[in-house]
Amino acid sequence: MKEKFYITTPIYYPSNKLTIGNAYTNIICDAIARWNRAQGKDVFYLTGTDEHGQKISQSAQAVGKSEKEYLDKMIEDTKSLWELLDISYDKFIRTTDPYHEKAVQKIFTDLYNKGYIYKGSYKGWYCTPCESFWTESQLKDGKCPDCGREVKFQEEEAYFFKLSQFGDKLLKLYETHPEFLQPKSRVNEMVNNFIKPGLSDLCVSRTSVKWGVPVEFDPKHTIYVWIDALPNYITALGYGSEDDSLFKKFWPADVHMIGKEIVRFHSIIWPAILMALGLELPKTVFGHGWLLFGGDKLSKSKETGSSECVDPRVLVPAYSADAVRYYLYREIPFGSDGNYSTESFLTRFNADLSNNYGNLVSRTFSMVKKYFNSAIPHLYELTEDDKNLKATVDNEVKNAFDHMAKYDVTRATTSIFNIFTEANTYIQKVQPWAVAKEGDSERLCTILRVLLETIRIGSLLFEPFAPNAPKKVLTALGVESGKFANLDNFDGLEEGRILESVDILFPRLDIKAELEKLALINKNKQ
Repeated sequence: MKEKFYITTPIYYPSNKLTIGNAYTNIICDAIARWNRAQGKDVFYLTGTDEHGQKISQSAQAVGKSEKEYLDKMIEDTKSLWELLDISYDKFIRTTDPYHEKAVQKIFTDLYNKGYIYKGSYKGWYCTPCESFWTESQLKDGKCPDCGREVKFQEEEAYFFKLSQFGDKLLKLYETHPEFLQPKSRVNEMVNNFIKPGLSDLCVSRTSVKWGVPVEFDPKHTIYVWIDALPNYITALGYGSEDDSLFKKFWPADVHMIGKEIVRFHSIIWPAILMALGLELPKTVFGHGWLLFGGDKLSKSKETGSSECVDPRVLVPAYSADAVRYYLYREIPFGSDGNYSTESFLTRFNADLSNNYGNLVSRTFSMVKKYFNSAIPHLYELTEDDKNLKATVDNEVKNAFDHMAKYDVTRATTSIFNIFTEANTYIQKVQPWAVAKEGDSERLCTILRVLLETIRIGSLLFEPFAPNAPKKVLTALGVESGKFANLDNFDGLEEGRILESVDILFPRLDIKAELEKLALINKNKQ
């Protein structure tokens, strides 16, 4: 039986402004999902949209549309962006999906019947863009601490979830399962800022908001975001429905990958809800850092100003999804905040994708064509130089797997590119053109076969991160893509097979000209 692997992104609040920042979590999760599929695991990758609440209703009314009509266009745009970026999700959940709404009502009723939900009255400061309530002490200069916008004091009848009962259980969870919340810095934040000061019971219904799921036994109440949105991770698998086979198969999730701004919801509120329901907890919640532009977060709730550099619908057609994805994996230290700049994107495109990987493939394939009529040569006995390259490859393969076991896409891609760098260094050292001139056919065979095997192994590892260019290389080599095989040897190619030609993978860019071109595009968009 195949090993199971379940990975999720948070469900996104639909937005007309789709940026690389919106896509960052999906891009990370896609590499992790593809990596696990390549290992032969049965993978389920979930993403989707959070579609209820006051903000959506107000936005739809402002343009004279129904909420569903307003949402459908944005969902279409979101899915087209995921397609553009080669996001290979297995399911896209919408919180307006009827099966989800029905399951949410059941979950709310179950929690109420178990005594974890009660009726009361809520007073607090509410931020509509973030859909969050805040206490007076949590406000920053009288405004929302997350997005910096105005808040409004509200009081209304509401149902509450007894979150205050779960403080000790959560502390024990963090202590006995240190892998649950990653990176470790997030644990200290949750403990010191939220749990130790004392958890308050959580407002889980609204009477002033009608766009949402009604409480089944008290329809004037609309179920608030926590009980509506967070359970998508289980309702998408059929929990609360007549067919819960996927839930039984894949739950608990291996990892909820989220931005650090919503760690509190996923590491405090969500496990408390699951504990109350008597369900297993996800194995890991990973709160990654923010993608920054000009020192500010590329956010759905902050108006950060527009730039061509944050629009994947400009970057991908110009430079490829592979390039955009790779830049984010490699340039943004995983788990920490990282700055995006168009110049650094173009520079890394040239240095890594064009000069390193692309050039390695091009020059190796050209030499095989020149010296052996494109036939994959025989592998003779390895020399010390060959063995040294193989040792580097073996070591970096191990490193890449170790890093991906921790979901560290940055260090994993660094290890993969160390393979390509070492192969280019090897070429300069052994100088196959000089060996050919000397007429040492056996040695030339081995050099080029070693290079082809190195490209094979490196491309297999690189494919989950950049699904297109490595696949072209693997196809040319006659190697099945999307599957890790023969990573521990230099004998994975079919001798005598004719290499198919491969176009230039990543043409070298004139950075100054590209910056001017993008600046013009951005100017015309304004």
